[in-house]
Amino acid sequence: MSPDLSQTEDDSWSSLSDLMAGLMMVFLLIALVFMVNVEIQRHQMKQVAVLYDHVREQLYNELKIEFADDLPVWGAIIREDLSISFQRESLMFAHGSSELSVEFEQILLDFFPRYLNILSKSDYKPHIEEVRIEGHTSEGWGAKSKDEAYILNMSLSQSRTKSALAFVLALDQVKSEKAWLIDKLTANGLSSSKPIYDKNHNIDEGKSRRVEFKVRTDAEHAIATLLDTLK
Repeated sequence: MSPDLSQTEDDSWSSLSDLMAGLMMVFLLIALVFMVNVEIQRHQMKQVAVLYDHVREQLYNELKIEFADDLPVWGAIIREDLSISFQRESLMFAHGSSELSVEFEQILLDFFPRYLNILSKSDYKPHIEEVRIEGHTSEGWGAKSKDEAYILNMSLSQSRTKSALAFVLALDQVKSEKAWLIDKLTANGLSSSKPIYDKNHNIDEGKSRRVEFKVRTDAEHAIATLLDTLK
């Protein structure tokens, strides 16, 4: 009986070894599939990032060329994040007012149709998620408390962006893109939450009181959609 028992034990160990080897192969296959999927996902996300970085860079360069001579006159700058910042309050509004000055109306009359003409090109239009008009203020508001000053400045910044939005939306030159603009154009008052600092890291109150036009692409949405399809 001993030889038979020994043979049975050998057969059991052999079967167990075969089972463990099979399981190991299954786990290795699962790991390999997972690694391949991760690499595919990484490659596809990289492609999306490269595409949108190219769109951003191309759009930035075109806007910079278009408005190179005008920006200094308007007291404005363009940044690589696709924001055009008008920083000379005296050209835009009376202090504490949300009514557009005649000078700023003329600037917008010149600026916005040309701006829209670039954004609506086939290279950019499909990738634009939002065109934001942002209003920013300084922190001060007389002798009010800091909280009350922030709230009053929030109301002022929102009113200023609404005034700018209403003006550009009513321009005859934008009629052909009115439906697209209504879908994409927003007004955002940010009070004094994002001040501009000078080289000494002090708040530059003059430049902080500004209006900015910003383009936001749908890169984040495209990446989220890609991740959903890969789940």
